[in-house]
Amino acid sequence: MLDALDKSMLDQMSGLHELPIGAYNIRKNGEKAARNTTANIDIVTKEDKPGINIIVKPGTKNESVHIPVIITQEGLNDVVYNTFEIGEGSDVLIVAGCGIHNPGDTKSQHDGVHEFFIRKGARIKYVEKHFGEGNGNGERVLNPKTIIEVEEGGYAELELIQIKGVDSTKRDTEIKLHKDAKVVVIERLLTYKNQDAESIINVEMVGKDSSAQIISRSVARDDSRQMFHLNMSGYERCRGHIQCDSIIMDKARVESIPKISAFHSDSQLIHEAAIGRIANDQLIKLMSLGLSEKEAEDTILNGFLK
Repeated sequence: MLDALDKSMLDQMSGLHELPIGAYNIRKNGEKAARNTTANIDIVTKEDKPGINIIVKPGTKNESVHIPVIITQEGLNDVVYNTFEIGEGSDVLIVAGCGIHNPGDTKSQHDGVHEFFIRKGARIKYVEKHFGEGNGNGERVLNPKTIIEVEEGGYAELELIQIKGVDSTKRDTEIKLHKDAKVVVIERLLTYKNQDAESIINVEMVGKDSSAQIISRSVARDDSRQMFHLNMSGYERCRGHIQCDSIIMDKARVESIPKISAFHSDSQLIHEAAIGRIANDQLIKLMSLGLSEKEAEDTILNGFLK
């Protein structure tokens, strides 16, 4: 059963107040807490290592899978391996993410490896939210690794979000696109205090007429540190665009290293990166409408990270 704390964390991760409709698997403190399958989406426990196989039948439309992870125990080091088989011609929403509520002084950590096989003509929207909370001094650490292969004509849209309270994270995303496949990655990241965040995104376009777009937005406050490695390689006629924008405040540090590599004369690749502070004219305009300086800052930052 889920208690009030579990439901509060689910709400922050997935916008859920109760158990979701459709297929779901809720993992709490390293164990299965709840699971449901449908006629078109099966969830099977792995036999060789911790994790699950999510199998979406070909042609499945307008269904969703929720696979949140909840950690409320201090000192836990949770590792999970999930594999997604997205059947040909299907179109599904997948909502993941992890919330750590650490009440003690010992580090709590979750490392999640998600591997996707998106078959011919299939489409997914994948939403992953991470956050940390708790009154203890123990670290809250999240290290997600996402591996995606998109077959001919497939489409993947990823929203990768870190909203608050994560002391350390290393986010590793690897994507391979075949003929006419497309991916859109939207990353939003907030750090403050002494938090560290590193994001590595590698996209390989190996199929003709594949395309990729990476949009990364971040805010670094206080003494936090951020590092971005955004890499895109074109091996066939393809199109790709990287856009990385960061707002830096206080004594924070941000490093952004976009890289594009073309191995075919018809590869069209673009990268853009910008790091800067909040513009004074934006603050002045909002403060003239009656907002305090902090309220104006928060309004601008919330809008930037949407």
